[in-house]
Amino acid sequence: MYSSRKPNRLTYEKIKLNRCLIFIIIAFILVPLSLIFQCCKEVLNGNIKAKNLVDSLPVKTPIFVLDTLDYNIRLNFLANGDTSEMASKGPYPLPGAILPFYRIVAFYGNLYSKRMGILGEYPAAEMLEKLKKECQNWEKADSAFPVKPALHYIAVTAQTEGQNKNLRMPFHQIEKYFLANTIDAPVFLDIQVGWSSLEVEIPKLEKFLKLPNVHLGIDPEFSMKSEILPGKQIGTFDAKDINYASKYLSNLVKKYQLTPKILVVHRFTKNMVTNVRSIKISPEVQFILDMDGFGTKELKKSTYQRHIFTEPVQFTGFKIFYKMIPKLA
Repeated sequence: MYSSRKPNRLTYEKIKLNRCLIFIIIAFILVPLSLIFQCCKEVLNGNIKAKNLVDSLPVKTPIFVLDTLDYNIRLNFLANGDTSEMASKGPYPLPGAILPFYRIVAFYGNLYSKRMGILGEYPAAEMLEKLKKECQNWEKADSAFPVKPALHYIAVTAQTEGQNKNLRMPFHQIEKYFLANTIDAPVFLDIQVGWSSLEVEIPKLEKFLKLPNVHLGIDPEFSMKSEILPGKQIGTFDAKDINYASKYLSNLVKKYQLTPKILVVHRFTKNMVTNVRSIKISPEVQFILDMDGFGTKELKKSTYQRHIFTEPVQFTGFKIFYKMIPKLA
């Protein structure tokens, strides 16, 4: 549970520095020595020559260590004094987790549409430059959390035509999108299922989701449980739908020995996500309940308080529709 007191910033920075120094020492002493001892044994056994000792060090995936003290301090800081049971942090994630060590600032959209977000409005180089500047603004606003830029791409868009009332972006376009990611930002592939289901749509994206830096977003607004066209009524996901997505990502992490995936669920009404308390959290998947929708500052805040703050699950986030705010403010 969280403490009701926000940690002192100086204390926070000292603890963070000390923990970093400890883990640097561990990384440079324990890990390399264990590998060198292994190679020395091979030299004594005559399996390799001493001059080739360094070249014989096995190549392994980088070893990540989860700093649980830093993890708890950051969650406590983010809770901002909330000591209710709703602020439960869930299980510790696997090492290499992005949250809560970074703030993720993502640009959203679709390459085929200028109306669905900034990703389709500008050429890739110009868009990425704008993203860098936006991340700098967030770092100036709160330097306690380093900013990680990300790209959130709608890979399956809801439609009013077609059998499943959705349109999957061709793989060659998604691959082009990856090639444009010159800043090596985490990528979120977003799904609007329409009349289809997550069970049908997610496996088709496994080619990309099994990559280490690719995560998943799902949008209840366009998940229609009856034969109503997307956009005519707000859709919904139940906890069982969300748990399927989370379990699928969890299995990918285990199968391919990945660092934790992130699952983003968009929400701006209560019925968009049902049975929230039945959503399952695992060490392999970090869950974000994201405040969707546009409106004035007051409307966004009040909607967040009603539908996100009271049922956060694990981590929370929000969208900002920059072009819509001036019109409604």
